[in-house]
Amino acid sequence: MHTVKQSNFTTWFKSGSPWVWMNAGAVAVAVIMTLGLLLLIAVRGLSHFWPADLVEAQYTIPGQPPITLIGEVTTREQVPTERLKGAGLPVDPEKSEFMDRELLKVGNRDLYGADFRWIVADWLSDERYPEDIMAIERREWGNFYGYLLSVTRDGQVIEGEQAREALGAAVERAEGIYEEIHSLETGAIGKINSELERIRLRERGYELNNALTADRKAELEAERAVQNALYAELEGQLVELYTAFNRDSLMARAMDGQEKRISLSAVVRVFHPNAMGITDKIGHYFAKLWEFVSDEPREANTEGGVFPAIFGTVMMVLLMSVIVTPFGVLAAVYLREYAKQGVVTRTIRIAVNNLAGVPSIVYGVFGLGFFIYFLGGNIDQLFFPESLPAPTLGTGGLLWASLTLALLTVPVVIVATEEGLTRIPRSLREGSLALGATKAETLWKVILPMSSPAMMTGLILAVARAAGEVAPLMLVGVVKLAPTLPLNANYPYLHLDQKFMHLGFHIYDVGFQSPNVEAARPLVYATALLLVGVIASLNFAAVAIRNHLREKYKALEN
Repeated sequence: MHTVKQSNFTTWFKSGSPWVWMNAGAVAVAVIMTLGLLLLIAVRGLSHFWPADLVEAQYTIPGQPPITLIGEVTTREQVPTERLKGAGLPVDPEKSEFMDRELLKVGNRDLYGADFRWIVADWLSDERYPEDIMAIERREWGNFYGYLLSVTRDGQVIEGEQAREALGAAVERAEGIYEEIHSLETGAIGKINSELERIRLRERGYELNNALTADRKAELEAERAVQNALYAELEGQLVELYTAFNRDSLMARAMDGQEKRISLSAVVRVFHPNAMGITDKIGHYFAKLWEFVSDEPREANTEGGVFPAIFGTVMMVLLMSVIVTPFGVLAAVYLREYAKQGVVTRTIRIAVNNLAGVPSIVYGVFGLGFFIYFLGGNIDQLFFPESLPAPTLGTGGLLWASLTLALLTVPVVIVATEEGLTRIPRSLREGSLALGATKAETLWKVILPMSSPAMMTGLILAVARAAGEVAPLMLVGVVKLAPTLPLNANYPYLHLDQKFMHLGFHIYDVGFQSPNVEAARPLVYATALLLVGVIASLNFAAVAIRNHLREKYKALEN
C-alpha cells in the first residue's frame, strides 16, 4: 500500500502539477497583496476628504489647570506608559502598562503654531459635539476651528442668528471675485506679459544683429504702448476687484477664548460638520474630491488640488510616447528585417536588453549633461541668443524630461516590437514579395500592421515604467510648483521649454519635504492612488487600441 502511494506521488510530481499549483498560489498571493495595498492607499487617502465631526472637551494634565480643546480626531493608538513618561508627561507607570492617545487636529496654526496635537485620551473629559462649531478652510494657515461671533459686510456688523446666513452669502461672493481675479491674472494679464516679453526679445535680437533701425524701434515702441495701455486698463479692474475682495471679514472665537478677525479673501469655504446630515456630508465629500483633482495646490502643496501635476504627468507621458514609439519601432525593424544576423547584431541586442536594467537616475544624469548642458546650451547659443544669459532650452523642461524618459523606455519598445516581428509567418513575407510587392511595400503594408499589437504592448510597458519615474525627472525639468501649465493660451501655446509638475515628484515633495508632516500624510496616499489611476487609464486606452488591432489582423495570421 505504501509503495502504491509513493508511486502515485512520484507520478503526480513528475507530471508537473506541483509547479502549476505553486505558480497559481504565487499569482494569487501577488494579486491579494496588490489589491490589499491599493485598498490601504484608498482608505488612507480618500477618508481625508470626509468632513469629520469636531469634538470640544476639557483636557486636564495632572498637576496643571484644565484647558479647552476643539478639533478633529485623526489617529488613535495605544502606547506604552513608559514612552509617555519618557516624553515628560506626568503618568503613573503602575496604573497601566499601556495608555490610549489621540492625534487631534486643532487647526488655528496662526494662533498655536501647529495644526496637530497629541493628547492622552484618559485625560479628556466633558466631550461634546456642539452644532455651532464651524470649520473654516483658508488659503493660508490651514483650517480654523471655533465659533462665529460676527460678520462685517460692507462696513455693517452682523451678529447673532443672522451672522451665519450672512456668512454663507459673503463667502460665496468672495469666492466668485477670487475666480475673476485668478482668470484675469492668468488669462488676459498673463497674455500681455507674454507679448511684452516677445517684444523685448525681438528688440534684443535686432540689437545683437545691429539691425535696430529707427523704424523698427518705433514699431516696437508702438506695439509696447498698445500692450501697456491694455495692462493699465486691466490693472484698474484688478485694483477694483481686490478692493471688493478684501471688503468683508468675520470675527471668530478660538478654543482658548482668543478672538480672531479673518478676512473672507482668505476663506475657501465655511461649514459646520456637527450639524451636517449624511446627505450634506456626502455632497461635501465629493466637492472636496473634485477640488483635489481640478484645483491648484496651496499651503506648500498640503492643501488644494493637484491638477497641474496631473496635467504635467499626462503631457509628459504622451510626448514621451510620441518620441519613443517611432524610434523603438525603427530600431527593431532594422535589427530584425535589414541587419545581417551575426555577432554585431547579437551584441546590439544584448546591449539593448542591458539598457533596460540601468538605474533610472543614470538616465537623469545623462539627460542633464547631454540634453540640457550640451544640446540645450548650444541651441540657446545658436537660436535664442537674445534671451541669454537666461536659458531657454539650456535648462530643465518638458522636452528634455520626455526625451530622457524616451531614452529610458526605448529598450522595452525595441524588445516587444522585435518579438512581434519574429511571430509573423515567413510565408506572408514571401507571398507579398511573390505578388510583386517590394520589400519596403511588404514592410509597410503587411509586416508593420500585423506587428502593431506588439508595438502597443511595448508602448504599454513603456508608459507603465515612465509615468511613475521620479529620480531622473528631478534633474531634467520637474518642479515643486509651476506658475503655469505647459499648454496654455499664450503663444506658442505648447511650451516645451517650461518646467512642469508631476504626480510622482508631488508625492515625494509632500511626503518628505513638507514641514507639516501630519497634514501631508493623507495627501500622499490620495496622490499615490491618483497616480495609479492615471497610469491605469493610460494603459487601458493603449490596451483597447492593441486589442482592436489584434482583432483586425487576426484573420491574416490564420
